[in-house]
Amino acid sequence: MLGCGVVGTEVVRLLTQQADDLAARVGAPLELVGVAVRNVDAPRDPVVDRALLTADADELVTRADIVVELMGGEEPARNLLLRAIEHGASVVTANKALLAQDGPTLYRAADEAGVDVYYEAAVAGAIPIVRPIRESLTGDKIRRVLGIVNGTTNYVLDRMATDGLELEDAVKEAQGLGYAEADPTADVEGYDAAAKAAILASLAFHTRVHLDDVYREGITSVTASDVAWAARTGHAVKLLAIAEATDDGVSVRVHPALVPLDHPLAGVRGAFNAVFVEAEAAGELMFYGRGAGGAPTASAVLGDVVSAARHRVLGGKSPEESTYADLPLLPHASALTRYQVRLVVDDRPGVLAQVASTFAGQGVSIESVRQVPDGDRADVGTGGSAELLLTTHVAPEAALASTTRAARDLAPVREVTSVLRVEGV
Repeated sequence: MLGCGVVGTEVVRLLTQQADDLAARVGAPLELVGVAVRNVDAPRDPVVDRALLTADADELVTRADIVVELMGGEEPARNLLLRAIEHGASVVTANKALLAQDGPTLYRAADEAGVDVYYEAAVAGAIPIVRPIRESLTGDKIRRVLGIVNGTTNYVLDRMATDGLELEDAVKEAQGLGYAEADPTADVEGYDAAAKAAILASLAFHTRVHLDDVYREGITSVTASDVAWAARTGHAVKLLAIAEATDDGVSVRVHPALVPLDHPLAGVRGAFNAVFVEAEAAGELMFYGRGAGGAPTASAVLGDVVSAARHRVLGGKSPEESTYADLPLLPHASALTRYQVRLVVDDRPGVLAQVASTFAGQGVSIESVRQVPDGDRADVGTGGSAELLLTTHVAPEAALASTTRAARDLAPVREVTSVLRVEGV
């Protein structure tokens, strides 16, 4: 095993506590031959036998049948896994960043060596989603995948919704509970979710999707007011990973969005994750559970270890990378979505008609308009303004973005206070 942090320690614990059951499932005992760590003298849980610790990861990967990588980051993880494969080892990894950036290199090396690559724990922790998409649904055609795949941001947005916290305060609370790192950038800016979106899209659409192909927008611009207004209009704000196939190609994006309260994803609370899959034959499927944490993630890792070990004992191999479709990767500007826009405008006749005309001029039609009652506005009686809440029909992202830019330039528009996409309709 490479790395022995929170998840690695739980993997060791499960290997130890469930040794007899795992041996029965595999057909042979699983023996942990070494654990590579940066500092062999650092304090550790007693479940980790110190005699197994080594700082020589290069040597360790040459004498194992299965290498479990829990280090994270692109290097030295990539080189160590390639070295393991070269020496005939199957690999199990939870490294979403490496897979999203350079997964094909690992897949190709493993195929040439005739060994396995498993990575269930790289997406949504304990939730089994990689295997269902890669294997269970391989006879179906997946149209769309919507996912809450980052527990930290879901916890933050949930706290903003339930107690009206501002983003900064909710993030601090998440850090205090251990849900967020000291530097929460990877979570709140959407990098973590984007890596997972790339992996899911590659599997779902049999097309290589690189991390750079994923449009990414975090939650740092979401305010307590946005979350409160979402509830008033029958929505919840969620950071979504969205991958969908159209007649023209594949669109993959991560951004905050309004989800209708009657959609299953709207009810995902706290630090939980969920992935909603829409397939032609199977219909709508939802996978829900803990998306992070030592024991839940270790559960996914051990499932992969058992699969790889069975193949060692009984023969067989994990599915190879499937890229036969090779669909075009569409620019974000062509993605179809809806916008909900809040505007502060002059409170006088003809303003709404002017705004609607501007939207129509960009090829965007308005589905509904709602004026904020005076009693709900903090600036009531301060200069004859009104607040409008507009929801559009579905339109290309480029048209919607240009519409909001045009609205900002209208003379009667004092401020565009919020722009959020609406998904899951």
